[in-house]
Amino acid sequence: MAKAAKIEFVCTECGMNYQRWQGQCRCGAWNTLAEFKPSAGQTKKAAMHSVVGGYAGGVGGGSKKINDITTTEAEKQLTGIGELDRVLSGGVTTGSVNIISGDPGAGKTTLLSDLVARMSQRMPSLYCTAEESLSQFKNRVNRLKLDYNPDELYLLSETSVETIIEELEKNNIKFAVIDSIQAVVTDTANGSPGSPSQVKSAAQALTQYCKQNDVTMFIIAHVNKNNEIAGPQTLVHIVDALLHIDTNDGQIRTLRANKNRFGDIDTVGIFRMCERGMLSVDNPSEIFLSGSSTDSPGSTITCIRKGNRNLLLEIQCLTTETEAEFPQRVCVGLNMNRIKMLTGILRKHTKTKIFHDTFFNIVGGLRIDETETCIDLALVTALLSSLNEFVVPRTTCIMGELSLNGDVRPIDSGVPRVKEAAQHGFTEIFIPFRNYHKSMEGLGAKITPVKTVHELLSLIN
Repeated sequence: MAKAAKIEFVCTECGMNYQRWQGQCRCGAWNTLAEFKPSAGQTKKAAMHSVVGGYAGGVGGGSKKINDITTTEAEKQLTGIGELDRVLSGGVTTGSVNIISGDPGAGKTTLLSDLVARMSQRMPSLYCTAEESLSQFKNRVNRLKLDYNPDELYLLSETSVETIIEELEKNNIKFAVIDSIQAVVTDTANGSPGSPSQVKSAAQALTQYCKQNDVTMFIIAHVNKNNEIAGPQTLVHIVDALLHIDTNDGQIRTLRANKNRFGDIDTVGIFRMCERGMLSVDNPSEIFLSGSSTDSPGSTITCIRKGNRNLLLEIQCLTTETEAEFPQRVCVGLNMNRIKMLTGILRKHTKTKIFHDTFFNIVGGLRIDETETCIDLALVTALLSSLNEFVVPRTTCIMGELSLNGDVRPIDSGVPRVKEAAQHGFTEIFIPFRNYHKSMEGLGAKITPVKTVHELLSLIN
């Protein structure tokens, strides 16, 4: 009598296995356990696979003394895409496996199409698309007018991981793009494409091949409704770098590294989506400033920090008399709760009565995180500027956090922010009193430290 196949239950969120079904997984998700029946042959092959090697292959052999282990310095190559090289800490590492994720339409395929075209000028490169035809990809290359080497750029439309690896070996590919990990399948796992077992096994097989053959690979991954990578969380641990594209309002895209084994994760890349593709923005402060030559009420310049980059941006505020029973509060790119808190501080400490419809906007379509508190003084100044009809000079930059008792609290990285503003020609910079440092004196700008919101308003108005 044949032995019945063993039944397991796999969480579709984190990939954890269970012997029987239960309502909640250890990751905290409810009703995410799906039935999984591995075949006997697959179980044996998977067991052998785990003995041969881990995610990078070549485990086992006992322990070794650290001085007996030979190492090679990680080699980095500049891709020619300035902002991508910045995020990857000086270029892509040879033999690394990188995941890039983002919302639909964020520019993942557009960016990697440009990247594979550039890399084909140096080495045999392959773009494997499991979601579109080869003619569609070639039309995109022609539309973006990408410069590539026709003898070294290979296109493949395939979903089988084993077939993809065969193509990599046959053409001696050294740079590859897989689009996407949720669309490919492997014979070593059961389930449909995109299931936790398939995603994990496919990523492991591709990573092992890349590590053993010094192949650099970028893998596109889809995201779920929470803007996180769809599939098991083990996928994040398998790869070397995890990049994510944030879609801001308009054409601006921000690329950040949530994981990077070969560099830091503090750098943010700024791109602009246009008909020529994803273009690197070398001076993002120019985009986030309106460039208006006329002074008008309700406009204030401040300096925020994205990763380890300082960006100058313009905050605009418009106040109008309300025609309804309750005034409106509209924010584009800002957190509404912080706006409500700042208006409450003004009512309490400056006795300002705001019975107006208030509209806030960030020039350039950038979204400001709730944790970025250095814009508090700029927001308050823009609001009072529009409300009281006074103009803040466009050569003035204001930064600082506002506490509930009306005091101006210090901000992080005060000196680099001041230097960024001074380099762009701002002649007067208002900063928190505790951020003032002697190194700011020789920058060619007047540095004015402030302690309270009353002091700031008396100096500006």
